[in-house]
Amino acid sequence: MSTAPRLSFLKGHGTENDFVIVPDLDGRLELSAAAVARICDRRAGVGGDGLIRVVRSSAHPEARDMADRAEWFMDYRNSDGSIAEMCGNGVRVFARYLQRAGLAEVGDLAVATRAGVRRIHIAKDAGDAARPGDAAAGTDGPITVEMGEAALPEPGPDGEITVTVGERSWSARNVNMGNPHAVAFVDDLAQAGELLAAPAVHPASAYPHGTNVEFVVDRGPRHVAMRVHERGSGETRSCGTGACAVMVATARRDGADPAVTGHPVTYTVDVPGGRLVISERPDGTVEMTGPAVIVAEGELDPAWLGTALG
Repeated sequence: MSTAPRLSFLKGHGTENDFVIVPDLDGRLELSAAAVARICDRRAGVGGDGLIRVVRSSAHPEARDMADRAEWFMDYRNSDGSIAEMCGNGVRVFARYLQRAGLAEVGDLAVATRAGVRRIHIAKDAGDAARPGDAAAGTDGPITVEMGEAALPEPGPDGEITVTVGERSWSARNVNMGNPHAVAFVDDLAQAGELLAAPAVHPASAYPHGTNVEFVVDRGPRHVAMRVHERGSGETRSCGTGACAVMVATARRDGADPAVTGHPVTYTVDVPGGRLVISERPDGTVEMTGPAVIVAEGELDPAWLGTALG
């Protein structure tokens, strides 16, 4: 009989950015990068853009100093097994899991991440926030996340940032939302190509650990659409931190800076998997509102898991 551990999991998504959720409340499970990559494999595993391990902050060495502010820590991994600082869609799905499991209620919640503590609000029901036909329609209410402040590093000594796909190049804005982003404005989202491989970003010195790359087009007043290549995952249907980076870059392009005007600014950001609403307050805090849905739960086969864990 197999002695491999039994591992329960759930599957969820936020605007079709999908995740495998692994409850490990007391922090007893060790998942190698190879194991995460195998679980996230869309043909040989469960499949997902990333894996979220749910751990008490007090039980995780990277989160213990945040335990007095946030009971729960989101241990997020990209689909290739690499560690990520933060995932905006993932943290909404994380909050939805806590609500579903009876570990959090409708209202305010704090979640610890590698990018710091994030404040979250779980609304009562979707109501009018969901568009007809949206996956969010008829589900639990949207979730708003305080994503922190955006940093906009100035170009370094190696010059302006450019993003290249094939023979096309665009200037890009460097935005950091706890993780790095290069935001490029294009005439047509098809110009981003297939995004099977990471677009070339120059100078490499601007992003020593790699970066997420967003391609953006205008849809209307304070309304844009984007595609994204996520570092460590490839093109995904949505990226929460990327949508926030896009909103800030677009606002600055449009001459809107709440810190200067004293008034918040809000943009609608369409992603392939749905729609997010992003606001920036005069104090610099960026807020993201969008859906989060749990679609399945189950248990990994012990024998398969044993080989995955090595």
